[in-house]
Amino acid sequence: MTTATVQPAAVSPRRPVPAHIVRPEYVDKPAPARFEGSEVKDAGTIERMRAACRLAAQAREEVGRHVVPGVTTDELDRIGHEFLCDHGAYPSTLGYRGFPKSLCSSVNEVVCHGIPDSRVVRDGDIVNIDITAYLDGVHGDTNATFLAGDVAQEARQLVEHTREALDRGIRAVKPGRRINVVGRVIEAFAKRHGYGVVREFTGHGIGTHFHSGLVVPHYDDPDYDDLIEVGMTFTIEPMLNLGTHEWEMWDDGWTAVTKDRRPSAQFEHTLLVTADGAEVLTHP
Repeated sequence: MTTATVQPAAVSPRRPVPAHIVRPEYVDKPAPARFEGSEVKDAGTIERMRAACRLAAQAREEVGRHVVPGVTTDELDRIGHEFLCDHGAYPSTLGYRGFPKSLCSSVNEVVCHGIPDSRVVRDGDIVNIDITAYLDGVHGDTNATFLAGDVAQEARQLVEHTREALDRGIRAVKPGRRINVVGRVIEAFAKRHGYGVVREFTGHGIGTHFHSGLVVPHYDDPDYDDLIEVGMTFTIEPMLNLGTHEWEMWDDGWTAVTKDRRPSAQFEHTLLVTADGAEVLTHP
């Protein structure tokens, strides 16, 4: 019998966004418009993405500085929301398919898409902050897992190894390879440490759309064989678990938790494919 350390708590009212900030087309619609463009971006789109991604990375680090015991995840959402709005960006998650907050806060066994609420971060928690900026018509998407107080060695190592798994996945990106090389590298590394690799949540193409059609799995799957080309932009965002890769969904339809309630960690960057590899766009 496992006991969950994270339980649903009160979700505060939606935070307002200043009227002058441009909203993505999908806000408060059931689903976003279908993406029909190219995964290879033109020079102008890439330059706009550089700015959006840099701002998202700055927001990630600003929120991360406040991940300490005693803070609520709702307060972390407020910090991220105000940072993006103060810089003229719209928080991409707010109103995306009904998501009620400006970032995802995933604590301990929450794999991804945790909704910020009144829960207080405790000493020893690991907290993933996933934040996306919509600026000048494009999205920049990033996340990182932060340590709150004195984190147990096993969970601390999981966080460090997940960061390294992302780095290895990024280094595998080369024009002419297939997109599944990313998952092959990540899964091989995770298996060495006995971690579960979450399969159903993947990296994705990104640009004018929050999620384009491109899927970037973090496990080895021969079916995902899109050719990697110069000028493509996409995310890599592995979720590694101390136990099983299997997960369950809360009743809110968003919060995914590990089936065995053991910790899960995640890191994410938005990348641009270059002639000799990948450039990370989400550095602050």
